[in-house]
Amino acid sequence: MKTRLTWRELLFIGTMLFGLFFGAGNLIFPIYLGQQAGGHVWAAIGGLLISGIGLPLLGVTGMGLTRSTGVFDLASKVNRPFAYAFTVLLYLTLGPFSALPRLATTSFQIGVAPFVPTGLQTGVLAGFSGVFFLVAWLLARHPGKLMTYIGKWLTPFFLILLAIIMGAALLHPLGSIGGVSHGEYALHPVLNGFTEGYNTLDALAALAFGVVVIDSIRDLGVTDSSHIARYTIKAGAISMSLMAVIYTLLALIGTMSLGHFKLAANGGITLAQIANYYFGIWGNLLLALLVIIACLKTAIGLISAFGDTLSVLFPRFSYAAVTAFAAILPCLFANVGLTKLIAYSNPILLFLYPLAIVLILLAVLSPLLGTSRWLFGLTVLLTLLPAFGSAASGLPSSWQHTGFFQAVIQANAHLPLATGGFSWVVPALVGALLGWGIGKWRDPRPTD
Repeated sequence: MKTRLTWRELLFIGTMLFGLFFGAGNLIFPIYLGQQAGGHVWAAIGGLLISGIGLPLLGVTGMGLTRSTGVFDLASKVNRPFAYAFTVLLYLTLGPFSALPRLATTSFQIGVAPFVPTGLQTGVLAGFSGVFFLVAWLLARHPGKLMTYIGKWLTPFFLILLAIIMGAALLHPLGSIGGVSHGEYALHPVLNGFTEGYNTLDALAALAFGVVVIDSIRDLGVTDSSHIARYTIKAGAISMSLMAVIYTLLALIGTMSLGHFKLAANGGITLAQIANYYFGIWGNLLLALLVIIACLKTAIGLISAFGDTLSVLFPRFSYAAVTAFAAILPCLFANVGLTKLIAYSNPILLFLYPLAIVLILLAVLSPLLGTSRWLFGLTVLLTLLPAFGSAASGLPSSWQHTGFFQAVIQANAHLPLATGGFSWVVPALVGALLGWGIGKWRDPRPTD
């Protein structure tokens, strides 16, 4: 039995995890943040790193500390019905119902659409999304090779392309670090930076990708749970350190771009302007390749994680069948009704995020608090109600004005911190205290 990984193997796992996390949104959000924050960019970066780096790192760390084999195993510490519901909802949201189709459309809109006449874009999108998900599915069919595909090939190539653009922008900056702060960044840069990182969905992805990292470590011959836990945490630290550096540099580049470009509607526009400014038409091609690779490697990871987890939960469906489902469905959604899909997926994300954060924090604190069902169960139970209230506030306005949802939204608004979108925090703390106390009383033996 192998008990140690070489630094080379650990580095490849860390870069694979980075590649799984770092999609096109992770390129765009920091650039946009930098432009919006202006002179408050360092404070905004601090907020971004807390949520965009801190929460995913805690998620990976929590999986390691509790020695969980995946998100279902972690959620089972509440109970099995909750674990099934939470796991399926999480993977459907990060998979075919939301994140996966958005990866195809984002890579098309930024990487391909600028080269295609407007009248042909619908047909080209259909062909592009078909090829995109076919390639992603073919590479995801062999989960044991993900470290090679993503950690050794796609991610290093992606980093080289990104270094070319960032190097040009940093060596020959478009302006200084400063300028006017816009919107809420002028008043609350840290909070808005935190929210920007919240929107990357990486805290949810940390739970989903945990199984990929654990399987990769096992494929290298490490089978002892304590060693797997340690290397999972180390791989998370490598990937998040790399993301922190890139987030910071991209945000600074976004701020400096105000010296030459006007404030843009999103970071994708600014990134395209920067690439074109330094490299002309070659910059457009460079950006197209960069964004497509960024989205492709994340899509491969999501399809593989979806297939790995759900084929175990529902053994009657094979890994090949589940991954095929995870590739075909988002291919259809990428072409039909994606705008509505995103609108309806937003309430689900508002519901899932508090539950995910609570599970992550309980996992990280497990060496101190233990893992009793009372602790996990009461904390999640009291988080469910405000999480449902947050989800109701994200519903379409026609739904919000119905009697039931209006009552839920009004009740949720009376909870502490509701105005900042954190109505779940105080109930979760109350649940954790009650659960920990009852757990100690009912079972005074230490839990692990």
